[in-house]
Amino acid sequence: MSRDRLALEGPEGTLEAVLEGETESPAMIAIVCHPHPQFGGTMDNKVVTTLIRAARDAGAAALRFNFRGVGESQGAYSDGIGEVEDLIAVHRWLSKKYPGTPLWLAGFSFGSFVAARGAEVLAANGEAPAALFLVAPPVHHYGFETIENVGCPVTVVQGEDDEVVPADKVFRWAESTALAPDLIRFPDSGHFFHGQLVNLREVASSRLP
Repeated sequence: MSRDRLALEGPEGTLEAVLEGETESPAMIAIVCHPHPQFGGTMDNKVVTTLIRAARDAGAAALRFNFRGVGESQGAYSDGIGEVEDLIAVHRWLSKKYPGTPLWLAGFSFGSFVAARGAEVLAANGEAPAALFLVAPPVHHYGFETIENVGCPVTVVQGEDDEVVPADKVFRWAESTALAPDLIRFPDSGHFFHGQLVNLREVASSRLP
């Protein structure tokens, strides 16, 4: 397995990224999107790296990256709109490097909105992911209700004691959305899954394409 730090071309300049895992002939490609940039979210977040390890250990070329304005990535926060553009640029690079390889797309908190919206864009372009994995999606703050077609199975993981994202709103959204996600509830888990990361990794591993 390899681990490479990258500087990828994004819509607003360079995007800092890390690619690790099976980078010669991967079984899949994986992209994981990080939490909110204005609240300390980066690609080094523990939930993000947990999901990356799950994909990496399953034979993926797994990539995490910093949104515009985070770390060494150029640009400025763009309320989720520009961050989706960042994701699409990262996917374009990865899919060109590994053409025809299925994509596992994941995101945590704010990153789950970017992942879901990005999946919708990819599906509309005939490039739908093989699977979409959303952890603690902030449905109370972003327009998840407008996302109707991502072209793939969706898994939603939500802690029942989340202190940031209201769990009851996630549960109601999951029941009503056209995405018809497989909802996995984590009892006694807060937003950052403290003490639950091993279990989260196991769930992620079971939902890989």
